[in-house]
Amino acid sequence: MTLDYMEKPFKFKQFTVKQDCCAMKIGTDGVLLGAWTSVKNNPFSILDIGAGTGVLGLMLAQRSNAQQIEAIEIDDDAYEQCAENFESSPWNDRLFCYHASLLEFVEEVEDAFDLIICNPPFYSEDYKTDNKSRDLARFNDAMPFKHIIYGVAHLLAEDGIFSIIIPKKEESEFIELASTIGLHPQRILHVKGNPDSDIKRSLIEFSYSKKDVEISELIIETSRHNYTEDYINLTKDFYLKM
Repeated sequence: MTLDYMEKPFKFKQFTVKQDCCAMKIGTDGVLLGAWTSVKNNPFSILDIGAGTGVLGLMLAQRSNAQQIEAIEIDDDAYEQCAENFESSPWNDRLFCYHASLLEFVEEVEDAFDLIICNPPFYSEDYKTDNKSRDLARFNDAMPFKHIIYGVAHLLAEDGIFSIIIPKKEESEFIELASTIGLHPQRILHVKGNPDSDIKRSLIEFSYSKKDVEISELIIETSRHNYTEDYINLTKDFYLKM
């Protein structure tokens, strides 16, 4: 689900994201995750794992009063673009991007984060393209789920929240993996492109406390570019045309 492969900046209501140097452009997945993730626990510190353009950090800066919003990006060009997008935003005093892998970051940082968010690479198929940056952003061997869980185990505060978007087919495996470090799903959102399509994405919010899981469904559009009221309500604070 990608909105815009073009090189031009993507304009949201309160900020603009340059994306010409990033392999993965602004997409529906990231915007959904940034809009859906709960900030009800008033996080002071937020970490975005695999930042790309930095859109998740920017969305959470708009939605919360978090004073420390950090992002990790391993790709050289994406890191520079993320840092530029942070610097030119209204919240540049609260946003910071590290040029590092998740494992490097875990070794160097002792902070615990109130909220960790991740829109990880999805494609586990064997094929690759000639574009190394695009492969890095799209293929989950660059950031396998085990690495993400390892990072969360070391970086999430005891009462913190971890939020991720993954393909629906990976949902049960990922929940099982998260349980190995004591994380339990709190909320799950199943996303369908239209009423007749299969569920393509699962947004899952985890914490260390166990309770009944709140499961809901979101349909993006009823027909081409006719968006549902639920989708509009979720994204209207960000999209110019909503």
